[in-house]
Amino acid sequence: MPKSCSILCLALFAGPAALAQSPAQPAAMPAKTIVVHAAHMLDGVAKGMQGPVTVTIVNDRITEVKPGTLRVDGAEVIDLGEATLLPGLIDAHKHMGPPKTDMNVFQARLTLSEDEAAIGSAANARKLLEEGFTTVRNMGSSDGLDLSLKRAIDRGWAAGPRILVSLEPLGPSGGHSDPRNGIDPAWTNSDWGGSVVDGPIDAIKQVREHKRRGADLIKIMPSGGVLSIGDDPKAQLMTNDEIKAAIDTAHSLGMKVAAHAHGKQAIDNAIRLGVDSIEHGTYADAESYKLFIEHGTYLVPTLLVAEQVNELARLHPEQLNPSSAQKAFEVTPLMKGMFAGAYKAGVKIAFGTDTSTGANAHEFALMVGAGMAPADAIMTATHNAADLLGVSASAGSIQPGRYADLIAVQGNPLQNITLMEHVDWVMKGGVVYKRAGVSVPQPAVPAGSNSEGEDDY
Repeated sequence: MPKSCSILCLALFAGPAALAQSPAQPAAMPAKTIVVHAAHMLDGVAKGMQGPVTVTIVNDRITEVKPGTLRVDGAEVIDLGEATLLPGLIDAHKHMGPPKTDMNVFQARLTLSEDEAAIGSAANARKLLEEGFTTVRNMGSSDGLDLSLKRAIDRGWAAGPRILVSLEPLGPSGGHSDPRNGIDPAWTNSDWGGSVVDGPIDAIKQVREHKRRGADLIKIMPSGGVLSIGDDPKAQLMTNDEIKAAIDTAHSLGMKVAAHAHGKQAIDNAIRLGVDSIEHGTYADAESYKLFIEHGTYLVPTLLVAEQVNELARLHPEQLNPSSAQKAFEVTPLMKGMFAGAYKAGVKIAFGTDTSTGANAHEFALMVGAGMAPADAIMTATHNAADLLGVSASAGSIQPGRYADLIAVQGNPLQNITLMEHVDWVMKGGVVYKRAGVSVPQPAVPAGSNSEGEDDY
C-alpha cells in the first residue's frame, strides 16, 4: 500500500464529502468580520489581567484589539461574558499519535499499521484542539505520519492544531531514536528509516533529507532516554561532531533544532554547540543553567510525561519497554527539582508535555506546583512557546496581525491555574470549534475543495 494512503485515510476519516468532486476554481469568499467581547483578557504580551476588551477579526486574522465593549457595524458578535480570553495555547513538545490502547509497546509497534495510526491521530488532533491547543511542535513520528496529519489539517480534511513537524528524530545506532532496539535483528520494516545517524556525514545527509521531505525543524537525541531499551539517560550517545553537524546544517537551512537530553554532559555540550532547546533536561545543574542563559537556549521541561510514566511504572510496568520502569523510578522524580532550579535561575522555559493523549493542560498545574507563578506558566504556552517555535508574528499573543487563535476559560486562571484544564471556548483561524464546553461540528472539507483521491469509475 502506498505511503500516501495515510493522507487518504485521513480524508476518509473526515467523511465521504472529502472525496466529492467540485469546481476547479471556487469563487473567492467575501471577507467575514467577527468581534469578540470578553470581560477579562490575558493577551500573551503582558502578564497582568486586562479587560473588558473587544477583539476584531477579519477572516482568520486579528485586526484590532481595543479596551471596552465596542460595536463594529456588520460584524458577527461573540459575547464571552465574564470569561477570560487568552491566546490559543502552544505545546512545544508533542507526539501526535493515535489514542492509547491496552497493547504494550511491542504489540503496538508490530501490529498497528500506519493507516490505523493516521486515522487515530486525526481523532486525537481534534481532541487536542478542543483542549485549547491551537499550535503544536510535533517531536517525532515515523513514516511521515506527522507531515500527513499536518497537511490533512491544513487542507481541511481533519480538524486539529497547526503543526510544526520534525519527522523522525535523529540519533545513533542503539540510541533513543533507533527503532530496532530490543527487536530480533531478523525482523525489519521498510518504513524504519531516517532516524539513525552514525557520524557527521550521516547527520548532515539526514538533516538535508528531512528538509527535502518537509520537516519544519530537527530533533536530535544526544542522550539516552527513559522509554527506550538498553540505553542510559545519563550518557551522551551522540558525539560532539555529530551534534554540531546536525545543528549547523539545520541552521543553514533555516530550521531550529531541539535536543532530547537528560544527562548533564549531553545538555551542556548541545547548548555550547548552538541547539535551540533542550527537551527534559533532567540532570541539568547550576552550571547548566548559566549556559542556558548565556546562549539564550530554551528549556522544555515536560513534567506531565514524567508524572504519567512514573505512575505507569508503578501500576502497569508490563506496558513499558524492558528496563524502562527502573529508569522511570530513577529519572522522573528529579525533573521537578531541576525545573524549579532552572526557573529560579532565570532560564527561558517553554511549555511542552511529551504526550500523545491525556490532560495536556495539567502541565500548568505541575509547573505552578513546582514553584512557577501562574502568570509565568501561562506565558510558557503563549509568548515563550511562540518565540521558541519562531512563530511570534502569527501566534502566541492577542495582537493585530496574529491568527485568530483564541480560547476562553470561566474564571481567573491567575488565581486558579487548574482552570486551564477546562477550556470553555476555542477558536482557530476565526472558526469556533468549541462553545460553552461543547464541540462545534465542522464541515468535512471547505466548500469548493477538490478531491485528490482516484476515481473508481
